[in-house]
Formats: sequence, structure tokens, C-alpha cells
Amino acid sequence: MIRIGTGYDVHRLVENRPLILGGVKIEHPLGLLGHSDADVLIHAIMDALLGALALGDIGKHFPDTEKAYKDCDSLLLLKKVGELVNEKNYVINNIDSTIIAQEPKLEPHMKVMVENIERTLNLSENRVSVKATTEEGLGFTGSQQGIAANAVVSLVKGELIK
Repeated sequence: MIRIGTGYDVHRLVENRPLILGGVKIEHPLGLLGHSDADVLIHAIMDALLGALALGDIGKHFPDTEKAYKDCDSLLLLKKVGELVNEKNYVINNIDSTIIAQEPKLEPHMKVMVENIERTLNLSENRVSVKATTEEGLGFTGSQQGIAANAVVSLVKGELIK
């Protein structure tokens, strides 16, 4: 059996917060506001994985009212979601994701983002795609009020055939 899930996340850009995307701290004058580290890429991937399993969303599993998740590294939360996937006897076939941000340029960080996700979920190479785009100055991402990300995942029941 194959299951597909989609995820979307957005956070506001603010001063005095680090900008963390895909587990990478990126030098930028603004960072993302949120209860955890506000890593929109990882949050979108987690929501896609949880959605594929019909297990709700990250707010259900990691509520922002819980002190334990304050400023939490989202890769730690992704690891827990990966464990849920394994407990349900599914394997991640692939992850395709896109970060929507006017600035900063993300290409120099993409390889490390992919490696962070692969390592956290114990995935082999070429199963994770991270892309970035701008909205050409349009909307809240284009005006640099926030950054968004979306993700699609496919899961396979049992062991993945290589």
C-alpha cells in the first residue's frame, strides 16, 4: 500500500530570532517567530508524514502550549515523527519540498538541509528533495513578512524495494 501526504507551514519573519531552515542556521537579519525553532521546512515535512498516516498535524503531537517544545530543535521532532512512521510499518519512499522565501538565497544551504533530513530519518541518498523559490515580490513571502514551505511525501507499507 502507498500513502501520500502533503504539508504546509508558514512563520512570520521578526528581528532577534535565528533563521533556521532544514536544520541549518542561516545568517540573516530576520528569523522566524514560533514556539519551537520555527523551521518551516521541517514542519511542512512533519505535517506531510503525519497526514499520510492520518495522524493529524504537528500541533496535535507537539502543541505550542507544551513548555518542552519551547525553542526546540525541529529535527528532534522530525525524528519522533519518523519513529511513528516506522511504528506503523511504513517506509518513506520520497520527500519533495519547497521553501518559499524572497530572501536569503538558499541554494548554498540546500545540500546540508537534505543531508540533515536524510540523517534524521535514516534515509538513503536521492530520496529527499529540497527546492526554493521566490514569489517575485508578491504576497507576504515576497514582501519578506514571512517564509513558507510545502512538502509532499510518499510512504510504502513494509520494506522499501531498492
